[in-house]
Amino acid sequence: MRIEELREKLAASAPSVEESEDWPLQAAVVLLLREVGDDLEVLLIKRIEDARDPWSGHIALPGGRREPEDHTLWETAVRETREEVGIDLERDGEIMGYLSPLWPSTPLLPPIRVTPLVALVRPNVEVTIGPEVERAFWVSLHALRCQGRSDRVEKLVNGEWRAWPAYPSPYGPIWGMTERILTQLLALWE
Repeated sequence: MRIEELREKLAASAPSVEESEDWPLQAAVVLLLREVGDDLEVLLIKRIEDARDPWSGHIALPGGRREPEDHTLWETAVRETREEVGIDLERDGEIMGYLSPLWPSTPLLPPIRVTPLVALVRPNVEVTIGPEVERAFWVSLHALRCQGRSDRVEKLVNGEWRAWPAYPSPYGPIWGMTERILTQLLALWE
């Protein structure tokens, strides 16, 4: 799919993104896309190991919690993207749209509403990882679509084994909310 087609599909399926006080904890993550030939790549990060972080060590999208100084979720996305991967979305990116907000499916995680934004960046944008990030890497959306959710993550939650579908990556499985967000984006190709 080309950028123009994706832009049209995002506009046609645009969810209502309300920044509601009903959700005291809100976050924004960004699907940073770049064009590489006939493909699109998405930037993923591997979070550092940190006992205070419930998403410690996970493969994720740049983003994070909305802070009181953030007037909008776009401001949250801009701030977090700059902190985590050194990309200035206001200078080097273009917001293309939003995907439907979601929240953790595991009751052990904070009840946070996460809004995914889709942004296009220059193909040669420089990535500089911040202190919360172990590594950043680009993944082909074509490869994700072809491989599908062919991986799986199993964890013990409250004494019971649970399993989640996952996309494979060179740095570990892409599962949880990141898998759900990528699946939502890839569904636009169908």
